[in-house]
Amino acid sequence: MVSRPLPRARLHLFASAALLLALSTPALAQRVVEGDLQQQMSPAEFQAAGLDKLSATELASLNRWLQGKVEAATTQAVAAVREEAREEGRQEVIVKNRGFFDFGSKEPINATLQGEFRGFGKGRIYALDNGQQWEQIDASSVSGVRKQNPNVSISPGMMGVWYMKVEGVNTQPKVRRTK
Repeated sequence: MVSRPLPRARLHLFASAALLLALSTPALAQRVVEGDLQQQMSPAEFQAAGLDKLSATELASLNRWLQGKVEAATTQAVAAVREEAREEGRQEVIVKNRGFFDFGSKEPINATLQGEFRGFGKGRIYALDNGQQWEQIDASSVSGVRKQNPNVSISPGMMGVWYMKVEGVNTQPKVRRTK
Protein backbone atom coordinates (compact mmCIF):
# COMPACT_ATOMS: atom_id res chain seq x y z
CA MET A 1 0.00 0.00 0.00
CA VAL A 2 1.33 3.43 -0.97
CA SER A 3 1.61 5.95 1.84
CA ARG A 4 0.09 9.36 1.16
CA PRO A 5 0.49 12.51 3.28
CA LEU A 6 -2.39 13.50 5.53
CA PRO A 7 -4.11 16.86 5.03
CA ARG A 8 -3.00 19.43 7.66
CA ALA A 9 -6.44 19.68 9.29
CA ARG A 10 -6.56 15.92 9.87
CA LEU A 11 -2.99 15.88 11.17
CA HIS A 12 -3.81 18.68 13.66
CA LEU A 13 -6.90 16.75 14.74
CA PHE A 14 -4.82 13.63 15.40
CA ALA A 15 -2.16 15.60 17.24
CA SER A 16 -4.79 17.34 19.40
CA ALA A 17 -6.53 14.07 20.20
CA ALA A 18 -3.25 12.41 21.06
CA LEU A 19 -2.20 15.30 23.29
CA LEU A 20 -5.51 15.22 25.16
CA LEU A 21 -5.12 11.51 25.74
CA ALA A 22 -1.53 11.96 26.87
CA LEU A 23 -2.43 14.62 29.41
CA SER A 24 -5.38 12.72 30.87
CA THR A 25 -5.36 11.00 34.25
CA PRO A 26 -2.94 8.13 34.94
CA ALA A 27 -5.87 5.66 35.01
CA LEU A 28 -6.86 6.60 31.46
CA ALA A 29 -3.21 6.67 30.48
CA GLN A 30 -2.83 3.11 31.72
CA ARG A 31 -5.82 2.06 29.64
CA VAL A 32 -4.39 3.64 26.50
CA VAL A 33 -0.98 2.06 27.07
CA GLU A 34 -2.56 -1.41 27.13
CA GLY A 35 -3.38 -1.37 23.40
CA ASP A 36 -3.29 0.60 20.20
CA LEU A 37 -5.86 3.10 18.94
CA GLN A 38 -7.71 0.51 16.88
CA GLN A 39 -8.24 -1.63 20.00
CA GLN A 40 -9.23 1.36 22.16
CA MET A 41 -11.77 2.84 19.73
CA SER A 42 -14.96 1.42 18.34
CA PRO A 43 -14.88 0.79 14.58
CA ALA A 44 -17.18 3.82 14.10
CA GLU A 45 -14.88 6.08 16.17
CA PHE A 46 -11.82 4.77 14.33
CA GLN A 47 -13.42 5.49 10.97
CA ALA A 48 -14.86 8.88 12.06
CA ALA A 49 -11.34 9.97 13.09
CA GLY A 50 -10.09 9.03 9.65
CA LEU A 51 -7.62 6.54 11.07
CA ASP A 52 -8.83 3.81 8.71
CA LYS A 53 -7.13 5.74 5.91
CA LEU A 54 -3.69 5.29 7.47
CA SER A 55 -1.35 2.56 6.31
CA ALA A 56 -0.32 -0.08 8.84
CA THR A 57 3.08 1.62 9.13
CA GLU A 58 1.52 5.06 9.72
CA LEU A 59 -0.89 3.64 12.30
CA ALA A 60 1.95 1.83 14.09
CA SER A 61 4.00 5.05 14.11
CA LEU A 62 1.06 7.03 15.53
CA ASN A 63 0.49 4.36 18.20
CA ARG A 64 4.18 4.46 19.24
CA TRP A 65 4.15 8.26 19.41
CA LEU A 66 0.94 8.28 21.44
CA GLN A 67 2.22 5.60 23.80
CA GLY A 68 5.38 7.64 24.43
CA LYS A 69 3.29 10.73 25.24
CA VAL A 70 1.07 8.74 27.58
CA GLU A 71 4.04 7.24 29.39
CA ALA A 72 5.65 10.67 29.77
CA ALA A 73 2.40 12.15 31.13
CA THR A 74 2.01 9.22 33.53
CA THR A 75 5.59 9.66 34.74
CA GLN A 76 4.99 13.38 35.33
CA ALA A 77 1.71 12.69 37.18
CA VAL A 78 3.38 10.10 39.42
CA ALA A 79 6.26 12.48 40.15
CA ALA A 80 3.82 15.26 41.07
CA VAL A 81 1.88 12.95 43.42
CA ARG A 82 5.12 11.79 45.06
CA GLU A 83 6.29 15.38 45.56
CA GLU A 84 2.94 16.37 47.07
CA ALA A 85 3.03 13.37 49.43
CA ARG A 86 6.63 14.16 50.38
CA GLU A 87 5.70 17.76 51.23
CA GLU A 88 2.64 16.65 53.25
CA GLY A 89 4.87 14.26 55.21
CA ARG A 90 7.42 16.99 55.80
CA GLN A 91 4.75 19.36 57.10
CA GLU A 92 3.37 16.62 59.37
CA VAL A 93 6.84 16.06 60.86
CA ILE A 94 7.25 19.80 61.43
CA VAL A 95 3.91 20.11 63.21
CA LYS A 96 4.42 16.93 65.25
CA ASN A 97 7.96 17.80 66.40
CA ARG A 98 7.60 21.54 66.86
CA GLY A 99 9.05 22.53 70.20
CA PHE A 100 11.65 19.75 70.14
CA PHE A 101 13.39 21.25 67.13
CA ASP A 102 13.56 24.70 65.60
CA PHE A 103 12.05 24.63 62.12
CA GLY A 104 12.48 28.38 61.61
CA SER A 105 8.85 29.31 62.26
CA LYS A 106 8.12 32.15 64.66
CA GLU A 107 4.42 31.25 64.80
CA PRO A 108 3.22 30.31 68.30
CA ILE A 109 1.75 26.94 69.19
CA ASN A 110 -1.84 27.61 70.24
CA ALA A 111 -3.65 25.01 72.33
CA THR A 112 -5.74 24.47 75.45
CA LEU A 113 -4.23 23.47 78.77
CA GLN A 114 -5.90 20.29 80.00
CA GLY A 115 -7.46 20.45 83.44
CA GLU A 116 -7.09 23.16 86.04
CA PHE A 117 -4.32 25.76 85.87
CA ARG A 118 -3.12 26.80 89.35
CA GLY A 119 -0.25 29.08 88.46
CA PHE A 120 3.38 28.70 87.48
CA GLY A 121 6.22 27.00 89.29
CA LYS A 122 9.58 25.55 88.28
CA GLY A 123 9.34 21.90 87.23
CA ARG A 124 5.58 21.87 86.66
CA ILE A 125 4.32 19.88 83.70
CA TYR A 126 1.60 21.35 81.48
CA ALA A 127 -0.40 18.93 79.31
CA LEU A 128 -2.04 20.40 76.21
CA ASP A 129 -5.05 19.16 74.27
CA ASN A 130 -2.85 18.56 71.19
CA GLY A 131 -0.95 15.81 73.06
CA GLN A 132 2.13 17.92 73.82
CA GLN A 133 3.59 18.23 77.31
CA TRP A 134 5.72 21.16 78.40
CA GLU A 135 7.81 21.57 81.54
CA GLN A 136 8.52 24.94 83.14
CA ILE A 137 12.30 25.40 83.33
CA ASP A 138 12.64 28.77 85.07
CA ALA A 139 11.63 30.01 88.51
CA SER A 140 8.81 32.32 87.38
CA SER A 141 5.84 31.94 89.66
CA VAL A 142 2.24 32.99 89.84
CA SER A 143 0.01 31.77 92.60
CA GLY A 144 -3.62 32.21 93.51
CA VAL A 145 -4.74 31.68 89.92
CA ARG A 146 -7.35 29.07 89.08
CA LYS A 147 -8.51 28.56 85.54
CA GLN A 148 -10.21 25.55 84.01
CA ASN A 149 -8.83 24.53 80.55
CA PRO A 150 -7.38 27.94 79.67
CA ASN A 151 -6.05 28.74 76.20
CA VAL A 152 -2.27 28.89 75.96
CA SER A 153 0.19 30.19 73.44
CA ILE A 154 3.75 28.87 73.38
CA SER A 155 6.10 31.09 71.39
CA PRO A 156 9.69 30.52 70.32
CA GLY A 157 12.30 32.93 71.59
CA MET A 158 16.04 33.25 70.98
CA MET A 159 18.45 30.30 71.13
CA GLY A 160 15.76 27.60 71.25
CA VAL A 161 13.92 29.00 74.27
CA TRP A 162 10.12 28.78 74.37
CA TYR A 163 7.74 30.93 76.43
CA MET A 164 4.26 29.98 77.61
CA LYS A 165 1.48 32.55 77.78
CA VAL A 166 -1.70 31.54 79.59
CA GLU A 167 -4.80 33.52 78.69
CA GLY A 168 -5.40 36.23 81.31
CA VAL A 169 -1.99 35.83 83.01
CA ASN A 170 0.81 38.32 82.37
CA THR A 171 3.77 36.15 83.42
CA GLN A 172 5.42 34.10 80.65
CA PRO A 173 7.78 31.43 81.98
CA LYS A 174 10.37 29.56 79.94
CA VAL A 175 9.22 26.06 79.04
CA ARG A 176 10.69 22.99 77.37
CA ARG A 177 8.74 20.37 75.46
CA THR A 178 8.95 16.94 77.07
CA LYS A 179 6.41 15.00 74.98
